[in-house]
Amino acid sequence: MNKIFILLGTNLGDRLRQLLRAKQALEKQVGEILMASSIYETAAWGVEDQPAFLNQVILIKSGLSPMDCLNRTQQIELDLGRVRLKKWGQRAIDIDLLYFNDEIVNYPNLIIPHPFISERRFTLAPLAEIAPDYIHPVYKKNNVYLLHNCKDELPVKKISNDEPY
Repeated sequence: MNKIFILLGTNLGDRLRQLLRAKQALEKQVGEILMASSIYETAAWGVEDQPAFLNQVILIKSGLSPMDCLNRTQQIELDLGRVRLKKWGQRAIDIDLLYFNDEIVNYPNLIIPHPFISERRFTLAPLAEIAPDYIHPVYKKNNVYLLHNCKDELPVKKISNDEPY
């Protein structure tokens, strides 16, 4: 079984409900959720003049390959109302594959580990919460180290704990 760390993000509509709906769809179509971070409210990154996001990292156990996982997560995004109008723009839901076991994947439409992990505090804060000692397979540093050395200064605020898995 594969262990996949996934980042969820949303800044449109009922954000808490969107996270819940995404987790339910992921459990049904991708695999069992083993862990979930707290939910964090975060400033928009990349395109900053938009509403704040809610972000959460989950760990899923799945038998899917990286490409099958990507295809299913992109379909879930569409099913939950994701419309891709602008890179890093507003979205009902965003589902990013962060780590896939300790594999390095480099396809034209999929790079794992996610190429922006070390640059995004909104990714590293929830990731370090549930996987502090996990070693990034490219940088050979754990998530806590990456968080402490992240140059992103946008605010990231824990707003709630998720239910345990």
